[in-house]
Amino acid sequence: EIIVLLLFIGGLYVYGQISSRLDKIEQPELKKEKIVVNQEAPKMTGYKTYVLFGIDTRGEGSQYSAQNSDTMIIVSVNNDTKEVRMVSVYRDTLLNVGDDTYTKANAAYALGGPEQAITMLNTNLDLDISDYATADFSALVEVVDDLGGFDFDLTDEEVVHMNNYCVGTSEITGKSYERIEPEVAGTYHLNGVQATSYCRIRYTASLDMGRTERQRRVLGMLFDKAKIAGLSSIFKIMDDVFPMVTTSLSKQDILGLIPTLIGYKFTDSTGFPQKFKFSNIKGSIIVPTDLENNVVELHKFLYDDQDYTPSSEVVA
Repeated sequence: EIIVLLLFIGGLYVYGQISSRLDKIEQPELKKEKIVVNQEAPKMTGYKTYVLFGIDTRGEGSQYSAQNSDTMIIVSVNNDTKEVRMVSVYRDTLLNVGDDTYTKANAAYALGGPEQAITMLNTNLDLDISDYATADFSALVEVVDDLGGFDFDLTDEEVVHMNNYCVGTSEITGKSYERIEPEVAGTYHLNGVQATSYCRIRYTASLDMGRTERQRRVLGMLFDKAKIAGLSSIFKIMDDVFPMVTTSLSKQDILGLIPTLIGYKFTDSTGFPQKFKFSNIKGSIIVPTDLENNVVELHKFLYDDQDYTPSSEVVA
């Protein structure tokens, strides 16, 4: 009885600590009446789909102050198999961002906030997303540092580009780093500034495809390391990172996701579109070839739907 009582008290303490820290997250009202879902889009049972936005904010007066969502990661959670899958939408993908305006997908967030960005994903890809979380460079730097950094296998080319990005990342976040000498490819232990700069690399041969793959790799590593981190580390992450996060999820929603962190696992990830071509019609853009087939492949990957038929909206 004493052991049970102690466990109960301990659980209440942890719950209280987490609950109080959740108040630090910015939770603006999401105008759900502005979020559009295609009438024929499937209502997935057994799944929950979220989207993570990474915003490039560098302050007023900067050419990057428009708050484009340069990172857009669709997260599919299978509540039956406990699998989590991620799909990055390439930032330069030519899509309808609203009102039949076709331009780079990352512009939707700047044009109309999370409501327009979510609508853009729903209507172009036959999704039914209603919840999101948004963060910027600083949040990723903090969480990597709070978890003690990570070991990465880097090529010579990645080391060079990472060092270059570290200069700007350090200035934006006010965090320090040590330059790595690109002598040979190998394994390096990276801190927050370095890991975030690694996620920003898009000048290798793999371009934005490689950049988004690096981002998903880092998210998977964060997820796995957070699951085994001590309570003191988790509480520190909450204190440091939560004030930098904006989300549509309520406190109760987030508390309900805690078992997901413990019992679920990332199983696979990819990018969208899978089939594309490059064009310079509106700057350097990525054109899905074609949208219908790419949406079919997306639903196969996210929901194991082998016979998906795109809606008439997607076809149009």
